[in-house]
Amino acid sequence: MRTRFSSLSYGTRWSTGKRIAIVASAVAVLLAIAAVVALLTGGGNGHQDPGAAAPTPTGSPSSTEDAPKPSSETGSVPKPPQIAEPVAYAKATAQMLWSYDTRTTSRDQQLAGMHAWMTGQSAYADWASVSGQVPDPVLWSRMADQEQHATAGVTEGHFPSAFKQALADDPSAITKAYIYVVTVNGKQQIVWKKGGGGAEERVVTLAVQCRPNHDCTLAAIAPSVTQ
Repeated sequence: MRTRFSSLSYGTRWSTGKRIAIVASAVAVLLAIAAVVALLTGGGNGHQDPGAAAPTPTGSPSSTEDAPKPSSETGSVPKPPQIAEPVAYAKATAQMLWSYDTRTTSRDQQLAGMHAWMTGQSAYADWASVSGQVPDPVLWSRMADQEQHATAGVTEGHFPSAFKQALADDPSAITKAYIYVVTVNGKQQIVWKKGGGGAEERVVTLAVQCRPNHDCTLAAIAPSVTQ
């Protein structure tokens, strides 16, 4: 019996401290926009992709749980690209998050590879929202038994309308942390041994940090999708 890892379908909550930091410091401009306030503080209303059937992981990840050990081994997880444009980086990030290969990559390697995409500024990095997308060790082992792997394609990425309006109302407010909200759509193709497989539509809203003259990094995965 196959066990499917449908990435980004768990409705992971942002930790309280990180959420406050991101709201207060990184995207304070969005506080005037009710729709985006709901995005950044709506922890209990995580988006569930249509047709997703992944088991819920045990436990609730904290900001330090599952922190990867320093390692150069990241298995099939690609290295973060050198991209300085928010939408392009968010699209690359979504493709990375929706792709995995339990045949060649351990759970620790998966986490280490994902962590490499994160911002190094701890005030804005919500690692729990990202690491929470990876199944627990038992589930990952079962997926590996089934040789489960997935690839993904991205169809489009965009700034949500509320975010664009907020920037238009106060363009200078983004300049403290340079964190942008981007929604990405795509499709994930899942395959397991004995010819099993399937495809599912995917959508996610990400917070990416793109400081001037620096490559972008991932700050957090939002608990719900905003268009």
